[in-house]
Amino acid sequence: MKIGGFNINKDSGVFIIAELSANHNGSLETAVETIRAAKRTGADAIKLQTYTADTLTIQSQKDDFIIKSGSIWDGKTYYDLYKSAYTPWQWHEKLFKIAAEEGLICFSSPFDKTAVDFLEDLDAPAYKIASFEITDIPLIEYVASKGKPVILSTGIAGKEDIELALDACKRMGNEDIALLKCTSSYPAPIDEANMVMVKDLRERYGVISGLSDHTMGSTVPIVATCFGAKIIEKHFILDHSVGGPDASFSMDEKEFTEMVKVVREAEKAIGKVDYTLTEKQTKGKDFSRSLYVVEDIKKGDKFTEENVRSIRPGFGMHPKHYYNVIGKEALIDLEKGDRLSFDNIDNSNNQ
Repeated sequence: MKIGGFNINKDSGVFIIAELSANHNGSLETAVETIRAAKRTGADAIKLQTYTADTLTIQSQKDDFIIKSGSIWDGKTYYDLYKSAYTPWQWHEKLFKIAAEEGLICFSSPFDKTAVDFLEDLDAPAYKIASFEITDIPLIEYVASKGKPVILSTGIAGKEDIELALDACKRMGNEDIALLKCTSSYPAPIDEANMVMVKDLRERYGVISGLSDHTMGSTVPIVATCFGAKIIEKHFILDHSVGGPDASFSMDEKEFTEMVKVVREAEKAIGKVDYTLTEKQTKGKDFSRSLYVVEDIKKGDKFTEENVRSIRPGFGMHPKHYYNVIGKEALIDLEKGDRLSFDNIDNSNNQ
């Protein structure tokens, strides 16, 4: 999977996405500065959301349209929430341009076909399907038909939902797919993160897997990295004082910078399966055990448990030879502190 200039595969680093979402709080200037701040954090990409209140829902005061799901937005109508949170479409071209100038990859989550068409005109390099849209099979088919990488967030998805979404992409001839483990709570409890799913999604479905995270802090992204996540998305805000509907579960510049740092450190710590020793590890063998003479020995004396021991440092004979040495005779005089070697052991009586 290649998004912009970033090639995401099993051997690559983690693709870190700063999610702008509603964290401009209605200010284009704030949106621009947020993109510039995202670059400073070390993020690889900035992601927008492309919708309007009218493309997501209808304006209605009926009970069904009032949020009451135990979220931070309870009591609002869906329409009012999305009207306050959306990123004006007339901003997109400038935001894509600013991202390019900063060296950030910019793409978006479309929420209907008109948004996909709009983003196609901006040459978006990939598409993200938001958690709550994973059941919108017609939308997924339309997105997949564009032949670009599709990132699916699985926040509300059971196995059947995931499989229907994957099948929709594949029907369109698009197998350039990633699945992100997501807990659709805002903020999400850490004990519901279930990061072992990152590994299972990859192995079960044969796709790139990752994390769309709404927990607080960097712990879950680190764990996701250790389970093989190749994409990590986190909501990013210029400063919590900006406010807005997503501010409470978003990372500010300092927090996001720290997350990028520890994720990169986790990548280095994971390393690879390799039993060869580095130069430092080889040097460390100086502190290992080996066979030394611990009492003076005359030529012809036998090596015993009293005059030979396995001790530090590691310059002498390997301890695995200990029982082959005991009972043999010394070929030369040896002093306390001399290394044992095959050259000073009489093996003429070997059976």
